[in-house]
Amino acid sequence: MPVILETTAGAGQLIAAAIIGFALIITLITKFELHPFLSLTIGALTVGAIAQLSLTEMLESYSTGVGSTVASVGVLIALGAIIGKLLADSGGADEIVDTLVSKASAATLPWAMALIGAVIGLPMFFEIGLVLLVPVILLVTRRSKLPLMKVAIPALAGLSTMHALVPPHPGPLAAIGLLKADLGVTLGLGVLIAIPTVVVAGPLFSRLAARWVPVDALDLFLNSDENGRSGIAPGHPKFSVTLMTVLLPVILMMGKALADILANKSTVVRNILDFLGQPMFALLLTTLLAIFTLGKASGMDKEAISVSIGASLPPIAGILLIVAAGGGFKQILVDTGIAKLLANDITGSSVSPLLMAWLVAVVIRLATGSATVATVTAAGILEPVAATMPSTHAALLVLAIGCGSVFFSHVNDAGFWLIKEYFGISVGENIKSWSLMETVLSVCGLLLVLLVSVII
Repeated sequence: MPVILETTAGAGQLIAAAIIGFALIITLITKFELHPFLSLTIGALTVGAIAQLSLTEMLESYSTGVGSTVASVGVLIALGAIIGKLLADSGGADEIVDTLVSKASAATLPWAMALIGAVIGLPMFFEIGLVLLVPVILLVTRRSKLPLMKVAIPALAGLSTMHALVPPHPGPLAAIGLLKADLGVTLGLGVLIAIPTVVVAGPLFSRLAARWVPVDALDLFLNSDENGRSGIAPGHPKFSVTLMTVLLPVILMMGKALADILANKSTVVRNILDFLGQPMFALLLTTLLAIFTLGKASGMDKEAISVSIGASLPPIAGILLIVAAGGGFKQILVDTGIAKLLANDITGSSVSPLLMAWLVAVVIRLATGSATVATVTAAGILEPVAATMPSTHAALLVLAIGCGSVFFSHVNDAGFWLIKEYFGISVGENIKSWSLMETVLSVCGLLLVLLVSVII
């Protein structure tokens, strides 16, 4: 049952509650380095208190938001983590990399690396994908004799774009759940926008980045085997089977979206595609398939597969808690009437809601350094706006928030320091390469979202 609350606070007090809540969350994360889960929880309860909710009402509202968010998103995040871990441990990721790189020339290698980043990034969380890709980037750079940034930037662009725009990543999944957007439509539009965004922020921008940061790869990971393989399995699955497994959930969910658009409601084909394309079923089917096509095909026994699946879940606990707390914060904003008040101001202004959504996400991203926090917080604010939009524009709202959530990674972002240390570059060089690439990606993605909104 939805929570229905009454607050006696006026509009001015509600706006003040929102501003204080946002400021408190940002301060706790940035100044006191408190975990975003605790920061979002404290911020949510503070907003509720200033908006004159009772303690019982606050806890009920927060719990409802947490529960509904975990129910809609949590299982999907867990299934995505299992698929990603099996892909890494089976050597399937290495097989994709080896196959694509072996077929690329020096001129086409940046494009191949962008494709590798996108394919590897599709089922994996950003940090996991980054750790997997860095040895590949360094070893490919040394083998090809190309400047580091010509290889690194395209791969990172592919990885980051998938993280920002394409489910089953936690950010887009959480925003889809909070804004009640259609997952199939969001996935289809996300892939459509992601392709040119990766091209611009990856291979094209890498030419400038290589000029501005002319460095070579470090001698890291030379103690691994000569191909830099990261899998723990005795063998590895075939390239075609691995690729089919990785792309299966995307194919199933996009099939559902196309069926919803093109097929009649009563047809058997549409009913089947609707069933297969449900996010939980698509990811569960892919997970079960991956146990055989990735795990057993690579020579992993039952114990090794069980260990791999078990090891995939602890690293996502923090992400799940952040997303859940974001859902609780969102529910407080909704139940106090703050979200509706802010939404009315946004829709009543001359600024495009898509641009406003991007700006809100950018501000939170710059302040907290977390793309996930920026996504779930901005989605909570924009939920009433999405309710007035058709499904395609609600999906574009999700993508606009996703673009804003990756704007200009800097010193408060853990990814910034990971890349700096792995590549052995200075803070200034990292800003001129990685940070600017994220900015190009964010702005290019927004422009494409705005262009699509005009066309459809």
